[in-house]
Amino acid sequence: MSSIESNAHQIADIALERFIGANRRVLIAVAGAPGSGKSTLAERAVDLLNEGGAASAALFPMDGYHYDDVVLEAAGRRAFKGAIDTFDAHGLRHMLSRLKANTDDVVAIPVFDRAIEIARAGGRLIPRSVDIIVCEGNYLLAQQAPWDLLKPIFDFSIFVDVDENELRRRLQQRWRSFGLDEAEIARKVEENDLPNGLAIIAGSAEPDLRLKNSESHTLAS
Repeated sequence: MSSIESNAHQIADIALERFIGANRRVLIAVAGAPGSGKSTLAERAVDLLNEGGAASAALFPMDGYHYDDVVLEAAGRRAFKGAIDTFDAHGLRHMLSRLKANTDDVVAIPVFDRAIEIARAGGRLIPRSVDIIVCEGNYLLAQQAPWDLLKPIFDFSIFVDVDENELRRRLQQRWRSFGLDEAEIARKVEENDLPNGLAIIAGSAEPDLRLKNSESHTLAS
């Protein structure tokens, strides 16, 4: 079994254990730097939970709370999209609280479309019947205000660790897959993505569990 599959099974097992113990909807955080593999792990954990049949699960990516490019252009931050100040932290916090309360029959969440670099409002629906929500994102465990208000909302938190050199390689490969030239890839990785990733690693609160993602191939996020 690959480390991806093994880690995803571990996340699914922990989530199910928390749900059974709480007897209510639970929220699991999967945090990590861009390129750490957190999205792939979270998606696979959700699939495993739904395949198991003991509980229903849904994925909630925090990337839907990116500020729009128009907002970032006006603030002079378009080139640094992905930095902690380019997300709506308060909007994300309120949505997490709403999802955890689980009083609405269905909740529409925004979903980030990487192909067009824009968040689509109402891109996914999460009905009340969902037992476990796996939230994945870069800053879920960030210690600076107001992000530090997120961690207490989660029932369990996980951080995905990746070596810096492997992180750089994955980020480079990600942008190659979008057809960017090497100069633009170097700019994006060295001036934005990698510094953000290192800041996330340094600035995140200690999770309930750390997972080492050592797979040496391209991951979604």
